[in-house]
Amino acid sequence: MPTLFDPIQLGAIRAPNRILMAPLTRARNSRGFVPTPVMAEYYGQRASAGLIISEATGISPQGLGWPYGPGIWSAEQVAGWRSVTEAVHHAGGRIVCQLWHMGRLVHPSFLGGAQPVSASATTAPHKAHTYEGRHPYAEARSLRTDEIPGLVADYAKAARHAREAGFEGVQIHAANGYLIDQFLRDNSNLRDDAYGGPVENRIRLLREVTQAVADAIGADRTSVRLSPNGDSQGANDSNPEALFPAAAAALSAIGIAFLELREPGFDGTFGKAERPPVAPAIRQAFAGQLVLNSDYDAAKAQAALDEGEADAISFGRPFISNPDLPNRLAKGIPLTPDVASNWYTQGPEGYVDYAVAS
Repeated sequence: MPTLFDPIQLGAIRAPNRILMAPLTRARNSRGFVPTPVMAEYYGQRASAGLIISEATGISPQGLGWPYGPGIWSAEQVAGWRSVTEAVHHAGGRIVCQLWHMGRLVHPSFLGGAQPVSASATTAPHKAHTYEGRHPYAEARSLRTDEIPGLVADYAKAARHAREAGFEGVQIHAANGYLIDQFLRDNSNLRDDAYGGPVENRIRLLREVTQAVADAIGADRTSVRLSPNGDSQGANDSNPEALFPAAAAALSAIGIAFLELREPGFDGTFGKAERPPVAPAIRQAFAGQLVLNSDYDAAKAQAALDEGEADAISFGRPFISNPDLPNRLAKGIPLTPDVASNWYTQGPEGYVDYAVAS
């Protein structure tokens, strides 16, 4: 069986190891959602990952509602990202852009007071991050059927922009309770049209977006992230064992480069499983490379490869404070703990000042 340190082919991308950097929102962009110079340093420091998956990146003004988050719909944003990809490539790395539409999790303050959009007229629980602090989410309006082709086109355009910016490919964010996940799950998708009701209808948007992105930049440069199992920011499903393998089978038919799953266990750090993992059934339904994520250390990650549960593992928080994570895992060097209070600040502290092991 492969080790974490063996290369792997992820579609068109040859990764030198199976330790991927998971997407991590860090809030270091400008208020215009443009990547900043310090981000090039940050990503370049972490180029020893087999593949970097960028922080979630808005495909359109409608889809982005995170303070100091990044977009990729404008020429200025593309130019900002180009400096990031150049830094990663200069350091010998590879990076894909995670494409994001937050759906009902966009606060109206980002939309000039307009309602956010979702599968249905629902409201997310808890509070949104805004430039004015935390505020309750607003009720979303249901996307009209005639608006969906434009949404799909936004994803395809964002994928083309990502390639223009120098990314090797993209990952479609269909997890964690954001827009596509809101369409997938039956407690947030209450529609009675072609995009609601039975599983084959609820996976329709995911399939259409993925096919459009694959048509735009190639299926071998397209990947998807799903979060099977339980509640994710208020989005949940009554039968994930039917939903997510069906979604995986549809993605397998398109021939995407890889599928990443974020699925916490019963003792997960952020979110705890409500039922046994769905990943084994997804493994059977998906013919391509499968990447698992959530609370892995070196031993658990290698065990997942040994058991054939995954082809690679993506690590999130360990990469925050260990830019040289693959080397540390290979040599058994203790990991540096991160400082949570610096996760979403705008300065270099807790971002580019973590040391590399000697």
